[in-house]
Amino acid sequence: MTQSIVLLDIDPRGVATVTLNRPEIGNAYNLEMLEAVVGGLKQLASDPGVRCLVVRGAGKHFQAGADINFLNEAGRFPPERAFYASLTTTRAVTLLNEFPKPTIAMVHGACFGGGVGMVCCVDVALATPDSLFGITEIRVGTAPTPISTHMVNAMGLRQTRRYAITGERFGAEEACRIGLIHEVVPAETIEARLADIVDAVLLGGPTAIAATKNAILADNGLKLTESQMRLMAFEHNTQRNSAEAQEGTTAFREKRKPGWYRG
Repeated sequence: MTQSIVLLDIDPRGVATVTLNRPEIGNAYNLEMLEAVVGGLKQLASDPGVRCLVVRGAGKHFQAGADINFLNEAGRFPPERAFYASLTTTRAVTLLNEFPKPTIAMVHGACFGGGVGMVCCVDVALATPDSLFGITEIRVGTAPTPISTHMVNAMGLRQTRRYAITGERFGAEEACRIGLIHEVVPAETIEARLADIVDAVLLGGPTAIAATKNAILADNGLKLTESQMRLMAFEHNTQRNSAEAQEGTTAFREKRKPGWYRG
């Protein structure tokens, strides 16, 4: 993995930790981070020594969604590269969702957009009480299509429809109530809670866990095909390249309301 933007550690037990490492902007993702996540997940999935995966964010926040500068830039990419960016976004969360070993997210601070998508794709999600969530793409004129299926699978149709369409922010207790996270844990004890869960995971047979995860997803039609991912990427790319998205991202950068707002 690219060491400067995504950090990787594997301890002697085979517990891998992936840390998103752009703390100066809330670990917001750009294409480099997406490529690093895709490459790293493929590497870790095929490593027989890895028993489980913990996902963290460096600094004050877990993951604040897309880097607004990246969105603005991607909207002007040549067509092939623009589609590649959307497909890489879609592939990153899908690889996490279908990762063959147990996955755990440690959420704190901001968790917006793609960060919510990542949380939807892990097996266990813990969050500190200060965590703040939001599916905020529509506020800048883009659409959360790469994570849409995963949100419905994690939170259900009703809650996804509300929060993806309104863009409202909500706290950790609400995230727990709607099924986005499993537990709200005080910051001073969350590492101990993680240790308990990791220990429980390590008691399970590795191939039995992989078979269980595959059955849960595949037998219920919850694995995405390549054509499904490409369709989601196409929809994402189309909206991100729209005049509306250009206005939305520009308004965000200029700290003003977008032109479509009528308040």
